[in-house]
Amino acid sequence: MKTLKLIVLSFFITAYSFADVSLNEKDALMALYNATNGSEWNSTWNLNASVDSWYGVKVENGKVVEINLQFNNLQGDLPQELGNLIYLKKINLGFNKLTGTLPSSIKNLKELASLELFMNQFEGNIPSELGELKKLESLKLYSNKFEGNIPQALLGLTNLKELLLGSNFLTGTIPNGIYALSKLQKLSLMDNKLEGEIPVEIAQLTQLEELILSTNQLSGNLPLEFMNLKNLNTIMVSDNNLNQEYTSFSGNNLPSLMQMEMQNSTAILDIEKD
Repeated sequence: MKTLKLIVLSFFITAYSFADVSLNEKDALMALYNATNGSEWNSTWNLNASVDSWYGVKVENGKVVEINLQFNNLQGDLPQELGNLIYLKKINLGFNKLTGTLPSSIKNLKELASLELFMNQFEGNIPSELGELKKLESLKLYSNKFEGNIPQALLGLTNLKELLLGSNFLTGTIPNGIYALSKLQKLSLMDNKLEGEIPVEIAQLTQLEELILSTNQLSGNLPLEFMNLKNLNTIMVSDNNLNQEYTSFSGNNLPSLMQMEMQNSTAILDIEKD
């Protein structure tokens, strides 16, 4: 009888330890762990412990709301089950060894405000499904192997404050509809293969503080309308095919500096910092 009581008690203790999140969410986390070689992470998970004690996982009111596993030696592809973590508000998987394409199920993460997947080896097109994440404020996909055009669907993310897509293999032009991202403060498209002229519509982004377009194949002139961007303090457009050279700088004297032609411009770097 005592043995039976111990077994029952052990069952309830085990059940309670995972009662902090739903089984569906726990399974999704386990899928992430297994798909990215969790046993070899720098800080791994004790799978017998409560989910809210797992490294980099934040739980609020029984819901997984944040995953922060940057610099943690994740290797492999992200699983489709990631889309079952529907209460997530933030994902940071930067500085890892993640590969493959982004799972289409990412469109299910409707509460997501920040998606940081920089410094990995993701490839393929940036999925248009990201355009369904209407609460997204920060999208950091720089330093991967993404290719193709900048998806038009991203222009529907009207809450975006940071759009950092630099150091990929993106082609095509900068969308003229970029003006729709009216809350944008940081825009970096540097080190891609973008061509065409710099859209004058960027001048409608009145909250813009950083504009980094260097090392592409952009042509034409830097729109004079950019002088009306009162919050802009960093601009980099060097190493393109523009009609003239412009200095790259960070400072408070944008209007006067923008008019200077520099035959041998010196870049003052202020790029993609967290």
